Amino acid sequence: MYEYIRGTLIEATPVSAVVEAGGVGYLLNISLQTYTGIERLSEVKLYVHYIVREDAQLLYGFATKAERELFGLLLSVSGVGGNTARMILSTYSVSELQNIIASGNAVLLKNVRGLGLKTAQKIIVELSGKMLDIKASGGVASGVAGSETYDEALSALTMLGFTKAASEKVLRQLFGERPSISVEDAVRESLKRL
Repeated sequence: MYEYIRGTLIEATPVSAVVEAGGVGYLLNISLQTYTGIERLSEVKLYVHYIVREDAQLLYGFATKAERELFGLLLSVSGVGGNTARMILSTYSVSELQNIIASGNAVLLKNVRGLGLKTAQKIIVELSGKMLDIKASGGVASGVAGSETYDEALSALTMLGFTKAASEKVLRQLFGERPSISVEDAVRESLKRL
């Protein structure tokens, strides 16, 4: 029903964001990955997944189309609801989750809080063939984690010996400030900040 919401970021927490668009404030449930991508921005575009239940109508927002697609796939697995899918996407990035599912690593997947081994195995079995449809950079603006530019810069920094966590933190700040930065400039500026 909704493709995306673009507007002013009024408030953001690690689990939700309020985006004002057209004079209306939309409360969106978000993952930690999305929060990290938008926390320093004033204007945002979040891809939306709309869920209608008997007792609630919920909007889930994602910084990338790939994350939203993966959220939808997770919801297709019996026993996985919106909050569980969001918790999975808060724990692992799209590419990390794709690798976990492709390698069949249910033990690693069950590290997600509230996810048991049987559900983790079920997710892997049901989604293993569907992961090829999602590209880690699918439709992503260059300034967002999971984009090709971001991934190349992260790869370069880790190859230079910096930890992934420290590199991701610096790159997220940098891409928040300059969304259209090139890979070379991102690496150069990150080296100054690390």
